[in-house]
Amino acid sequence: MNKPDIKGGIDIAMKVPSHQYQQTIDFYRNIIGLPEIADKPPAIGFELGPNRLWIDEAPGLSQAELWLELFTPHFSAAEKYVEQCGVVRCDAVEQLPDGFNGGWIMNPCNIVHMLREPEAW
Repeated sequence: MNKPDIKGGIDIAMKVPSHQYQQTIDFYRNIIGLPEIADKPPAIGFELGPNRLWIDEAPGLSQAELWLELFTPHFSAAEKYVEQCGVVRCDAVEQLPDGFNGGWIMNPCNIVHMLREPEAW
């Protein structure tokens, strides 16, 4: 089994319950004052050092979750590799567009990671 090249991505998704969503946006926008990323509406994001923090409303959650991103140049090889390693796929957590070169996996402590090619969007 050849280990494919997998590296950390720059996107961090904070999934926030509806009852805390606007307050969380206001916290990063008005209290902390992070520069806002506004070029992907309706998504709301902020520059977080070298990373991008996306605040996503998640009506079905009772508490916030952090989701991380991993890049690979060849998703099909990485997909096979993580499957052989027993990594849990969790594609049902969020629908991805048809033809998207990536998918959702979960680490052993249940943190969701998007594993994708850099130009998957």
